[in-house]
Amino acid sequence: MFKTIVQAFKVKEIRKRILYTVVMLIIVRIGCQLPLPGTDAAVIKEVLGGLSSGAFGFFDALTGSSFSSFSVFALNITVYITASIIIQLLTIAIPKLEELQKEGEDGRQKIAKITRYLTVGLGLVESIAMVVGFGNQGIFGSLTGGMLVWTMICDILILTAGATIIMWMGEQITEKGIGNGISIILLVNIVSTMPNDFSNLYQQFVKGASSVGMAVLAALIIIAVVVFVVAFIVYLNDGERRIAVQYSQKMVGRKSYGGQSSHIPLKVNTAGVIPIIFAASLFQFPVIIANFATGYKPGTWTRFFMSSYWCNPHYPIYSLGLILYVALIVFFAYFYTQITFNPTEVANNIKKQGGFVPGIRPGKPTEDYFKKVLKYLIFIGAVGLIIIAIIPMIISGVFNAQLSFAGTSMIIVVGVILETAKKLESMLLVRNYSGFLAKQ
Repeated sequence: MFKTIVQAFKVKEIRKRILYTVVMLIIVRIGCQLPLPGTDAAVIKEVLGGLSSGAFGFFDALTGSSFSSFSVFALNITVYITASIIIQLLTIAIPKLEELQKEGEDGRQKIAKITRYLTVGLGLVESIAMVVGFGNQGIFGSLTGGMLVWTMICDILILTAGATIIMWMGEQITEKGIGNGISIILLVNIVSTMPNDFSNLYQQFVKGASSVGMAVLAALIIIAVVVFVVAFIVYLNDGERRIAVQYSQKMVGRKSYGGQSSHIPLKVNTAGVIPIIFAASLFQFPVIIANFATGYKPGTWTRFFMSSYWCNPHYPIYSLGLILYVALIVFFAYFYTQITFNPTEVANNIKKQGGFVPGIRPGKPTEDYFKKVLKYLIFIGAVGLIIIAIIPMIISGVFNAQLSFAGTSMIIVVGVILETAKKLESMLLVRNYSGFLAKQ
């Protein structure tokens, strides 16, 4: 990967895209540090500090700690993620959206436009809930009367605008940067919280160990778990099933065409990090609503949705929430793959091009074969995602380790890095191929 980055910087066009992406990310991180006007920093630290390590831990990690600091980008990219989840779920319920999904590029652009409008609407609703809810906790200090109302209105508009700007920046990175804009912003947000998490692990298990031997053992275990999780994620993302396709030979005049063999790669983790993001986002939703509705003193039922209570020997009943979390990961793995990969369309395209899968008849039998293979691949990929996600949860529950990134965020980080590296490699290949044609 390092070699790819070095080669990319040598190409002027790609270098401009990388620098454009870096500038955008710097702006994002600056916005995450700017506090909302009229807020009291001491009260924010007191109120949101505890929430960010508990109910809102994963939410705070996705926002790059901008939520716990209640900055102008406090909502960050989470609003767009939620809007995307809603739109993709509605494609099943609303035939019109399903038709747009199948219309190709034009349809996808229309769906993206609807997602943008929904992002702004959700941003406004969440901004009102956050400003009013936290305002009741005293984050606006000594402000009262008309000044308090005016400040709250301004902050609602600022938070909504912040979510909209983040969405726009993600799209600009996709278009003018190195691609995967939304994912890259999410990556930078999560990575920004990791130094603090590793510092907490060091303080709790290494520095706080009873002896030097135990400290070394704790450090080695932490390193081994991290290396294993990262290696497993890489292995899972690179795994694929290659289905051989043979094309018939045709005679046109005195020349023969076709007759070559190829393959269709089907990734084991076909849905990537999407099932994890969707499942985690949905699990945060009831907790957030409960906290806003009850003045941040929700009932014990919300603990079923909080990973900090899962696998905890003191609260075994709350681990039932983990079962629902696992079920959601499997559901979204199948759901998202059905949207992105259409066996019927692939089978028809192979048939039109005079191809066939060896041992399988063209048409409907080929379609059924793809569905069968895909069903097993999705299940294997979902199991892999679940293993990665629950390992840190078990460690956190048993040893009471406070982690905001956990396995969920590690999947996102490694997955986005691998996708971005492949994007850079494809840019280099296209550039080299274009340069070769120009020389010819």
